[in-house]
Amino acid sequence: MAASAGLFAALALAINLLCQVIALVRLRRKDAGCALLDAQPPVTIVRPVRGIEAFSRETATSGLLLDYPHYQTIFCVADADDPIVPLIAELIGRFGSERVSLITGDVAVSANPKLNNCVKGWEAATTEWAILADSNVLMPRDYIQRMLASWRPDTGLVCSTPAGSRPQGFWAELECAFLNTFQARWQYAGEALGFGFAQGKSMLWNKPFLDANGGIAVLGEEIAEDAAATKLVRRAGKHVHLVGQPFEQPLGERSLYDVVQRQFRWARLRRVTFLPFFAPEILSGPLLPALCAAFAAAVYGYSAWLGPALVLLPWYVAEMALAYGVGWYLSWRMPLALLLRDLIFPGVWAYAFIAGEVTWRGNSMKIRTDGDDQLNAASPAMSHANLRSDGHS
Repeated sequence: MAASAGLFAALALAINLLCQVIALVRLRRKDAGCALLDAQPPVTIVRPVRGIEAFSRETATSGLLLDYPHYQTIFCVADADDPIVPLIAELIGRFGSERVSLITGDVAVSANPKLNNCVKGWEAATTEWAILADSNVLMPRDYIQRMLASWRPDTGLVCSTPAGSRPQGFWAELECAFLNTFQARWQYAGEALGFGFAQGKSMLWNKPFLDANGGIAVLGEEIAEDAAATKLVRRAGKHVHLVGQPFEQPLGERSLYDVVQRQFRWARLRRVTFLPFFAPEILSGPLLPALCAAFAAAVYGYSAWLGPALVLLPWYVAEMALAYGVGWYLSWRMPLALLLRDLIFPGVWAYAFIAGEVTWRGNSMKIRTDGDDQLNAASPAMSHANLRSDGHS
């Protein structure tokens, strides 16, 4: 048994290191020019917004300063009295109504508040190409070019994971540890191996393609629009591709509760939408390999600390090398954040199997697993109001 435990630990470490290398190579790859990028077609950016956040002005403005000749931004807000509205009105006055516009009022096509908030904007877009982008994405000046450059003949959707940046405090650094060298790394490694999954932060669509396959409302078939998008693209015989490098999501301050609750929610959504892929996620962290290595070391007469050290040291060195190699956030506290992340993650994974509730901006919600995998509030009367409370997270 000790030999099997040691072999499992060594194999898990080897697979992890290989995926680190695959992700690094994929992330450092330069996207070649493509016909779509060369054509520079007009693009509409649809951005759902709600409330004022620490970086709202910067992220909203970033999408209006792009170095692209033909694009328009449509901001969508569910409530005309939302505190974000004056900021958007200011930006319309600054950049002009032909460049940026605001649409208020959502359309309840699903239990997903962000998707409902996007419907009117999607319908108002007249261009062949449209990007659905969360309000907290910090767009670089070549944002559209980088999205277009990843489009290939077999592409059904181009998207970007969030790269956590500008953390203020240790708990925000913990969120960077989850977002960057864990979630983004595995997504890029998976995409390089032919298993691309959509991420709802930034999604480039060929509008006629999506409209021909049910329109934006079809993204409400799953509670998470990115899960529905992945399944739609695969049904059409196409692939999800990622941008060359993910776009920043500035974090600011975070609390431990906020970080853990967000991971609980995302894990639960992954569990009900992609169970065959979610179940093995417990093997993606180093805790089980480290415990097996400790057991094997003790049986063979070595210090029980030697086994975990032989697993964790190369594991975390590789993660930090990946972050350094692609320019993600890195600090002297990151090893501690990585360790805490990996102690938390097994609990997050287990919680996704036993809990029906998630917390979404202070509201307790239930995710049903009775066949339609929808997110419901405690009562139908509360559903619409409560679900609208998170337009972009």
